[in-house]
Amino acid sequence: MIFGRFGDEDELLFEIELIAADTLEIPVDAVFDTGFSWWLAINNQDLAALDWIYLEQQTMLTAQGEAEFEIYLGKVRLDGEYFDIPVHVGQGLSEILLGRQWLKTQKLVVDMPSRVLTLG
Repeated sequence: MIFGRFGDEDELLFEIELIAADTLEIPVDAVFDTGFSWWLAINNQDLAALDWIYLEQQTMLTAQGEAEFEIYLGKVRLDGEYFDIPVHVGQGLSEILLGRQWLKTQKLVVDMPSRVLTLG
């Protein structure tokens, strides 16, 4: 189980590691976004250092309308466990997003009055 924290506007923040193709582990803060249906989304500028494998392109409906995303096979570490997952890479993403697919394998606990936030 990993402990998260609440952001300035009560965002659900978790530290995860992005694993580059050369096994370099890059710690990042990710926002858990229950409105995002997939596993992980990152900005295209963050992709260069990771050297992940390109899979396909996908059009998605976002809050801003339709957007094109490139899908890469990425590797992340969450709570000491490694996961190979499809990662949505697009333009204009201001944060790294964790999506609802994690809820199929992880339990999310959000207790704002007690300031408790966990995933796992």
